[in-house]
Amino acid sequence: MIRIALDAMGGDNAPRVEIEGAAQALQELPPEFRVQLVGRSADIEAALAKTTGVDRSRIDIVDAPEVVGMGEKPLAAVRGKPRSSIAVGLELQKKGNSDAFISAGNTGAVMAASTLLLRLHPGVQRAAIGTLLPTATKPVLLLDAGANVDCDARELVGFAHLGAVYARDVLGRATPTVGLLNVGEEDEKGNAVTKEAHQLLKQTPGVKYVGNVEGREIPAGEARGQPLDVVACDGFVGNVVLKFYESAARVFVSLMKREVPEVLKLPGMANVLKVLDYATYGGAPLLGVRGVVIICHGSSPAKAIKNAIRVAVQSVSSHLSDDIAAEFATSGGVPA
Repeated sequence: MIRIALDAMGGDNAPRVEIEGAAQALQELPPEFRVQLVGRSADIEAALAKTTGVDRSRIDIVDAPEVVGMGEKPLAAVRGKPRSSIAVGLELQKKGNSDAFISAGNTGAVMAASTLLLRLHPGVQRAAIGTLLPTATKPVLLLDAGANVDCDARELVGFAHLGAVYARDVLGRATPTVGLLNVGEEDEKGNAVTKEAHQLLKQTPGVKYVGNVEGREIPAGEARGQPLDVVACDGFVGNVVLKFYESAARVFVSLMKREVPEVLKLPGMANVLKVLDYATYGGAPLLGVRGVVIICHGSSPAKAIKNAIRVAVQSVSSHLSDDIAAEFATSGGVPA
């Protein structure tokens, strides 16, 4: 049985949305997990009482009386609120009483607490947030999506390793390809960091590196005739790409509604809208920590929470954390 700890107090509409998402997951996903709702017990019980179709036999309530607000400084919040739902949820995993943690709460606090409590795998210099971007083919994993705004070349190589393991274990890509996001494909393109990272990646064993890729190749899902599975970049660039991607999808849907609303009623459009909806992909994994941590949007609907639970179950079932440890133990993540 896989135990998924869910921060019931994290999202903008907590705990209602978290409990609705957990209820959907218990109904729709294979019966191989149980949910640990972490937060203020009274609030959780009250929300459970208002939610229909909840399988209470597969739910545990773990009391955590403190809540980290979205506007709080991450490190200060983690240290000042040891009984917060974030800290208590991660402590469960640290002590071996849980297998994964999901939160739609303060992203910085989740990152800081995960690093402090779970620690990084040996060889991992920095944990990275991976986010799935819809494409014309299969989703592409972009990392880092905002955890590290300044990175050196070796850290970018580490992100490539992390992304490749996730793509193989969770996305089912047998031999995932990795590209380095840059302003051009040629060897001489980019700043000093990307130039060095490009040269390192060309020498890196265990990573199927396809070279520099430009932003326009992400929506296509391929680079130079090869499928594109993973794109590595620093968190500054990655977060800009992510936010632009999300807004572009909203603009597209708005234009369709305004100009050709009848098209949205066609059978095939339901799948198009599903592909563009971030809730389809659940949450973003924090890769590199010793364990499984999934970060969700603060405004995540129940569907996103349900799919985040699905991603967490897949990550645990595929032994993602162990495989990341093995990857960095054998390669160190970076060529000597």
